[in-house]
Amino acid sequence: EVQLVESGGGLVQAGGSLRLSCAASGFTFDDYAIGWFRQAPGKEREGVSQIGSSDGSAYYADPVKGRFTISSDSAKTTVYLQMNSLKPEDTAVYYCAARLTYYSGAYYPDPDEYDYWGQGTQVTVSS
Repeated sequence: EVQLVESGGGLVQAGGSLRLSCAASGFTFDDYAIGWFRQAPGKEREGVSQIGSSDGSAYYADPVKGRFTISSDSAKTTVYLQMNSLKPEDTAVYYCAARLTYYSGAYYPDPDEYDYWGQGTQVTVSS
């Protein structure tokens, strides 16, 4: 059974940092993508970042470029999202998601393109 478990959310002041973790298990595929998404109250879920398992390609949405960094551990069982210079507009529930087919260099910003989701972790940035 595929499972994704996020952790690391919390309350931080503007300008601060948080590191989110997404622990993945139950994968038997060689090529997959892990994406981070967020959803603020009253807004649609939006893509934040993505990493490919086979090539490590990383993509970032424009609002977070230069501030967020996605990475994975050597065993590729945990994906991290380092968030620096946080802004109040980054406040949202953050989700990680897995897409079990991935083509090197492809970017999947649409939540509908993902197969499995974690439960989410709240990030609140105070001004």
